[in-house]
Amino acid sequence: MQYSIEVNNQVEIFDLNKVAKQAAGAVLMRVKNTVVLATVAREDVQVEEDFLPLTVQYLEKAYAAGRIPGGYVKRETKPGEFETLTSRIIDRSLRPLFPKGYAYPTQIVVMVLSADPEVDLQVVGLNAASVALYLSDIPVNRPVCGVRIGYINDDFVINPSNSELKNSALDLYVAGVKDELLMIEMRSIAQTNDAFVPLVDPSLGGAFVSTQNMNEFDEDKILQAIDLAGKAILRQTNAYEEAFKEHKKADAIIELKPEIENENVAIYIDKIYKNDVKNAINQMAKSERASELTKIAKQILSDEEAIKEGWDEKLITNVLGKYKKKIVREQIINEKVRADGRRLDEVRPISIETNILPNAHGSCLFTRGQTQALVVTTLGTDGDAQMYDVLTENAAVTDKFMFNYNFPGFSVGEASPLKAPGRRELGHGNLAKRALAPSIDLNSPYTLRVVSEILESNGSSSMASVCGGSLALRAAGVDTQKLVAGIAMGLVFEGEKHAVLTDIMGLEDHDGDMDFKVAGTTEGITALQMDIKLGGISLDVLKEALNQAKQGRDHILALMQEANDTIVVNDDILPKLELFSIDPSKIVDIIGQAGKTIKEIIEKFGVAIDLDREKGEVKIAGSTKKDVDAAKDYIIQITSKEKGGKNGGRERHIKDKPKVVFNIGDEFDGVVKSVVDFGVFVELKDGVDGLLHKSKLVNPLSVGDRVRVVVSEQKGSKISLSLV
Repeated sequence: MQYSIEVNNQVEIFDLNKVAKQAAGAVLMRVKNTVVLATVAREDVQVEEDFLPLTVQYLEKAYAAGRIPGGYVKRETKPGEFETLTSRIIDRSLRPLFPKGYAYPTQIVVMVLSADPEVDLQVVGLNAASVALYLSDIPVNRPVCGVRIGYINDDFVINPSNSELKNSALDLYVAGVKDELLMIEMRSIAQTNDAFVPLVDPSLGGAFVSTQNMNEFDEDKILQAIDLAGKAILRQTNAYEEAFKEHKKADAIIELKPEIENENVAIYIDKIYKNDVKNAINQMAKSERASELTKIAKQILSDEEAIKEGWDEKLITNVLGKYKKKIVREQIINEKVRADGRRLDEVRPISIETNILPNAHGSCLFTRGQTQALVVTTLGTDGDAQMYDVLTENAAVTDKFMFNYNFPGFSVGEASPLKAPGRRELGHGNLAKRALAPSIDLNSPYTLRVVSEILESNGSSSMASVCGGSLALRAAGVDTQKLVAGIAMGLVFEGEKHAVLTDIMGLEDHDGDMDFKVAGTTEGITALQMDIKLGGISLDVLKEALNQAKQGRDHILALMQEANDTIVVNDDILPKLELFSIDPSKIVDIIGQAGKTIKEIIEKFGVAIDLDREKGEVKIAGSTKKDVDAAKDYIIQITSKEKGGKNGGRERHIKDKPKVVFNIGDEFDGVVKSVVDFGVFVELKDGVDGLLHKSKLVNPLSVGDRVRVVVSEQKGSKISLSLV
């Protein structure tokens, strides 16, 4: 059976009862030439643990884009980063819909079978998974949908195509059901306008001058976009319900775990140990709090009441955890008091140190309360950029800005094994990257890698990574447009009351109803992420949270600016890059016949050179500023050389050197002009240099040293030397 639904600027075609009929729910969904299969399966036996055992896996098949997987293994292996992040988006959007106490292992699999380059796979993936879940016998009775909002030419666009999104200043992804918002992902997209400005000497060409707009969005603009997304979600979920409600399977007869396993235990704790639990909650250190609660559980276990009723330690610990959550929430709502004594809008104490690692290009130790991130920046060249395949792109994508987030077990006091980054690490790293990317010059000649090592964690290590990352970039001498800070907000609902919390710690994240991370500058938001654990959130409450987040962000940015003003850049160890433009027609002069000239420049100055023939751009990278500047001057000299003679009066610089005759065996007292990995260049006479290879050196030489050498070989303009 097939249904076609036209809503929110796209036509979605669903095939029901056609494939994967043994799954609890399945749907084949098509948008343009994209085809996605979503399936839902569940086990019949509950897990013993008290959690929702939901697994979501989004998978892309290479054949969907008419490709064979690269590498030695010609089949799909582990999921790529985009697949992992999309799996997280689907999981976070659907998880709040499951009823409390649902504990049956459940798997949602989304497979991309055909990929249209213009279709948003994250929107289609979530919508397909939602319909499959809605059609299943799992008691989820409301379909979720996702929409993406762009901002193109000063107008909001619902579900822009992939090519349209490249021209958008905003990328906002919202998931919800009816009039409730469940999940938000947002990033601003920086844009540049290039203008070619001729140099004073027209023969040298010119330079591309770029103006970059970070495109921060203020709170009101973001709320406009979210409101538009909310209305689109309402239309789409209504359309899904109308089309599919008659095909939904009857709810399976399942058992839901009670919120509190034994009410008598909870009553006993409330009567005898309420003050002890409150005191334990209000312990400052996370480890101290856990230790105190463990002591209370053991004390209850030894009480006469527990022995008489036959309560075991597992039952007491479980109920005590639920009771602790109740006390935390009541204390916040009724007393406006948090476990560490802070006001609801107060940020924990912050300390910042920069460039504490002498041999790293840039580093920052950012500590906020009991959360600590050591963030390190490394500068590289184009060859260091990350390359990866995207199903909707024809060629591999090159990424010159990378953000890696690591979360070792010791950061939370656990002796867990170190392993490859999981979904959480990839998600937090991606959020930090989205927050910082708009502040980085898109035309920077550097490839940038930022790594956040979480050394201690008690709430929002991802936002500490944003703050530390922004300063680590500055500490490496990267001229970012503005400092970017991040802050995590929490929300607690109890009946008609609610409380918004600034800079939440782990306890408040675990026992609260919302995790809302906001990153940006003093001017506006560059990235945000929101997850609602129970039900949706209204626009009014969201506005309150955004405005309170801005106050906290401004406070952090003021402290970051103070740290920024005291940064001492490690100039001596930073690699140097120089990007300049010449007349594109003179690129051939740099290359020389069969690449001879460029090879000589690379060897002479110990640099790497990248050339862009179309733009006439020259990029030089080296370990020292002196070598890079010398290579730049040398290239400008070559390209500006104009003489009478052959080839219309233009001859390569290599031919314009003074004609000096050397004989094998000639000896010279030369001066070392440059030191490279493979030896030293020694000036002989009339500005001509020879290479003394490192294999012929007895002791290390430095620039300016005098050395007695003999000509051992000459091939064209290349002269090889030996020590006398």
